[in-house]
Amino acid sequence: MTLRWLLLVLIPTGILLAAAAHAGPASSLRVQVTDENGLPVRDAVVEFHASSNGSGPIRFPWRMAMAQKNEHFIPGTLIVAKGSTVAFPNLDRVRHSIYSFSKPARFEIDLYGRDQSRSQGFPITGSVKLGCNIHDQMRGYIRVTDTPFAAKTDHNGYVDLGSIPSGAGKLTIWHPRLRAPANEMKQKLTLRAGAQSRKVKVRLR
Repeated sequence: MTLRWLLLVLIPTGILLAAAAHAGPASSLRVQVTDENGLPVRDAVVEFHASSNGSGPIRFPWRMAMAQKNEHFIPGTLIVAKGSTVAFPNLDRVRHSIYSFSKPARFEIDLYGRDQSRSQGFPITGSVKLGCNIHDQMRGYIRVTDTPFAAKTDHNGYVDLGSIPSGAGKLTIWHPRLRAPANEMKQKLTLRAGAQSRKVKVRLR
């Protein structure tokens, strides 16, 4: 059975539709991430950890899958909930062997070929850098989070975090080239009821 349908992982980013139960007055938050020159930063992961993230399971609208196509990881960055299992379908004619030395998930997957798939669990929050033992140029990133309020910026650097309980929380920006410990920046943020926006400037390598 072909696995080409898994190319649907290429969904538009920037809109969060994760499901989790929460109570309290709702806020909505739009964030723009730019570099030091004011240029938009694409595919930055933006997370908001509210004082109450809800008790329900976290479900993001995108597939928990990262394909290999044309010797690239697709998508290049994938956000998953803590405890998720991610599929790695091979859509190339060549074989791949995926690995990670990152602390949240150290693993190595043996060679597998076209239209085959392998899976890996991610039980610990944090950032996981992926590579291929056969193709050194391949780089991918999985951001494992424990908040439903997480999404990637679009090509204009914007992300909408949907409906969030108002109150105090923490905003986290992550990008593989961000100049900061663990490639992430954290800010305290108190949300009021209603729509809000915030612009965050980061330093990139």
